[in-house]
Amino acid sequence: MPDVPPRRLALLGGGFSTEDDGLLDDWLLGQARTPRPKVCFLPTASGDALAYTERFLTAFRTRPSCAPSVLSLFRRTLDDEALRAYLLAQDVVYVGGGNTANLLAVWRVHGVDRLLHEAYDRGTLLCGISAGANCWAEASHTDSFGPLTSLPDGLGLLPGSVCPHYDSEPGRRSSYRSAAGGGALPAGWALDDGTGALFTEGSLTEAVTRAPGAHVYRVQADETGGGVQEQALPCRRLSRTPDAGGLLP
Repeated sequence: MPDVPPRRLALLGGGFSTEDDGLLDDWLLGQARTPRPKVCFLPTASGDALAYTERFLTAFRTRPSCAPSVLSLFRRTLDDEALRAYLLAQDVVYVGGGNTANLLAVWRVHGVDRLLHEAYDRGTLLCGISAGANCWAEASHTDSFGPLTSLPDGLGLLPGSVCPHYDSEPGRRSSYRSAAGGGALPAGWALDDGTGALFTEGSLTEAVTRAPGAHVYRVQADETGGGVQEQALPCRRLSRTPDAGGLLP
C-alpha cells in the first residue's frame, strides 16, 4: 500500500494580502508536498472579492515555484464531480480572510467542507489568514457578527480554538484571554500579525515570524480555574539574510 502522507495545516498571521516581502508565503510553499505545488485560493470569506483574488494571482503568478488558481463559489462553474476532482488535485488550499461564519455556511451549502476534509486526509496542505485560519479549528474568536465574540464552530481539523490578529486589533487579546480562561472557548492558539504556525496531525511542529516581537501563543484556562495561561512560543525568524533563521524567545 502507498504511504499515507501526514495531515498538515498552517495558520497564517500575514502573507500576500498584508505584506510585500513574501516571507510567509515562501515559507508556506516550502511546506508543500511537491517542488511546484498547485495552490488554490478560496476567497469565500470575502464574498469572492475580485480585488482580493487579483492580489493573490499577482503575488503567486510571479513565483515560478507554484501553479496558482482561484475557486469562486459565488460564481461557481464546476459541477459536484468536477469540484471534487479540482480540490483533490491541489497541493495547497489557501483560504483568505473575511467573515468566518459566512465562510462556513457557504462551504457547507456547496459541500466544500466535506471535500476539504478529504483533501486533508490525502495530504493537501490547508492554510489561511484571519477567517482562513479560524475555519480549521473547532472554535474561534471572531468579529463575524460585529463585536468580538466566540464562535463554537469550524471544520474541527485542528483541536481547540484560534484567535488571529492578536496584537493588532483592539480588544482581541483581552477578549480571547477571557473566553479561553472562562470556558467560552477551548484552549487554543493566538497569532500576532506576521507569524505562522504549522501543525502536523494536530500538533504544532513549527512556529515562525517575520518580525521581532511577534509571536504565536498557547492560551488556555489556568489549571486552578482562576484565570488564564498565555505562553509565547519560540518562533524561527524568517529573513532573506543568510545569518537569520534562529529562534526568537
